[in-house]
Amino acid sequence: MFKINKLIRFGVVASLFVVFIGGVHAATYPTKPVRIIVPFSAGGGLDFTTRVVAQRLGEAWGQQILIDNRPGASGMIGAELVVRAPKDGYTLLSCSPAEVSLNAALYPKMAYDPFRELVPISLTALYANLVTVHTSLPARTWKELVALSNRTQGGLSYGSSGTGSTQHLTGEWLKRYAGINLLHVPYKGAAPAVVDLVSGHIPMGILGVSPLTQHLKAGRLRGIVVTTAERTSSLPDIPTLAEVGVKGYDSSQWFGILAPAGTLPAIVAKINADLQRVLALPDVKERLASQGGDAKHSTADAFGTLMKSEYDKYKKIIAEANIKVN
Repeated sequence: MFKINKLIRFGVVASLFVVFIGGVHAATYPTKPVRIIVPFSAGGGLDFTTRVVAQRLGEAWGQQILIDNRPGASGMIGAELVVRAPKDGYTLLSCSPAEVSLNAALYPKMAYDPFRELVPISLTALYANLVTVHTSLPARTWKELVALSNRTQGGLSYGSSGTGSTQHLTGEWLKRYAGINLLHVPYKGAAPAVVDLVSGHIPMGILGVSPLTQHLKAGRLRGIVVTTAERTSSLPDIPTLAEVGVKGYDSSQWFGILAPAGTLPAIVAKINADLQRVLALPDVKERLASQGGDAKHSTADAFGTLMKSEYDKYKKIIAEANIKVN
């Protein structure tokens, strides 16, 4: 009994020591430059958001933040680099739904488990997906668009940023549950889809709001509905799906920060708290809004719950539509 009690006391002391050391590390973190891996090319929405947030976060920390773009394999190359990085808080992942929720539902095998090998820290931004049409299309409302689609043989063609994207999966859900007749036209990214939409080569798009904003303001495109639960601040006059009678679904391009699993909880908590302050800054909100985004902080637990719920939602759509990727 004495030996057991001694072991218990030793375990308690050891645990308290780990907590103490973790707190010390968190109090002084960061003491050197921090690398944030962006698993897509420079110039996109995730890259823009990361750089806006990183600039102010670096100022708050008094340390340089290095943005490291590592595109490829739908974001999985960059994500795997973070998974294999030291678990010290100095290599972080700026993520989108692809690396943690979509790919896990799309690919039967991945080189990492996003739910076991990455730890959520916080959301950083939400960008709405938008159902939009070329202005030559005789539809100004959701009801008119649905009616037109059902008069169109083969369905109304809509462009997305690629097979398996949140925009593609939104279109598949709408086909099945919202009474609209659609034909998917996948593109290799949002940019070429927007070019064809603006030029009238395709009549409709379901795309992230960021690359569409300037064309909407210039009158080259018409927004029909946003697919988020709430209206987006950058396009406050465009209704949500729920407002036009389509209940039970919302989708967005959400961005957030992750760390390798095993990173000290105290460091995760410190980054989360610092992100909360940065995301509340007026200039950060304004810069994200200029590209159609809403600054969004969350607890680590809430972010983890979102990642899992998004996986469950999209896995169901992928199975129902029998979507395959190469």
